[in-house]
Amino acid sequence: MSQLTDGFGRSFPYLRLSLTEACNFRCSYCLPDGYRADGRPRFLAVDEIARLVRAFAMLGMTKIRLTGGEPSLRKDLDEIIATVASVPGIRKVAITTNGTLLPRRLPGWHRAGLTALNVSMDSLQRERFRTITGHDRLPDIQQGLEMAQALGLPAIKLNAVLLRGLNDDELPQWMDFLRDRPFSVRFIELMRTGDNEAYFQRHHLRADVVIEQLLAAGWHERPRAADAGPAREFSHPQHRGTVGIIAPYSRDFCKGCNRLRVTAKGDLRLCLFGEFGVPLRPLLQSDDDQDALLARITTQLGLKAAGHGLHQGQTGLTPHLASIGG
Repeated sequence: MSQLTDGFGRSFPYLRLSLTEACNFRCSYCLPDGYRADGRPRFLAVDEIARLVRAFAMLGMTKIRLTGGEPSLRKDLDEIIATVASVPGIRKVAITTNGTLLPRRLPGWHRAGLTALNVSMDSLQRERFRTITGHDRLPDIQQGLEMAQALGLPAIKLNAVLLRGLNDDELPQWMDFLRDRPFSVRFIELMRTGDNEAYFQRHHLRADVVIEQLLAAGWHERPRAADAGPAREFSHPQHRGTVGIIAPYSRDFCKGCNRLRVTAKGDLRLCLFGEFGVPLRPLLQSDDDQDALLARITTQLGLKAAGHGLHQGQTGLTPHLASIGG
């Protein structure tokens, strides 16, 4: 049972841990000019990650998602996965990746203890994919997904950011794609960040539009599990795959919040769009600091707000999603 609860009765069994801010894509909605290092301190090392995950597990956390930037850029990723998977109490180790290195590296991650895979795939059309991401790598990703199926990974999800005028007419193609594939596709409503206001105004599409199309095509919303996160799930009797909708601008979106975040430099973020970060890294240098680390984490949860300020245009500390892993 998670001891991580806030003042609004929400519990947090799930940590999104960023491993790096670097990314090798140039997605138009995130890092259109590519990643530029800022020369500040290095990202969390394996021993720091081990202490961090042990502390969260002691507080009842059971799932860790490794994010970025692009986590596959870490050469020690196999070691990180094995370290996280070996922590008592951790039952799920997931990764969110752009998928380009899956054909080469997925078997190693799987051996190390990876149990779930999320792959960013903003279009099923190769030329559109190149336009959105800056890279013609869709065939590599598709090969990696076939490998993930062959390895028997129990959870495979695809993330597609909804972009008006760029990929908003692909729902019929996605439905065909899901007919025989047991994947979950997550359509994510574009979010305002600190540096994408003009892009947001041009390409933002309300997720309600997709929900209406799904319902019209005979898809049905699935009952919400008690421990479900913010995604609304839809299924169809003639399709093996499912569709999830992540709509941060919808009413009550934050009511289902069940995750905390730690940045690649060790700051606890209570909300993706929060106004402050809590430095944990000073308490990750020695096992002797474990009690202080546990106290800092639990104390900070009392400061978690009921919801984000996106409706008021408040994007908090987040300049772009690569900086914290979405």
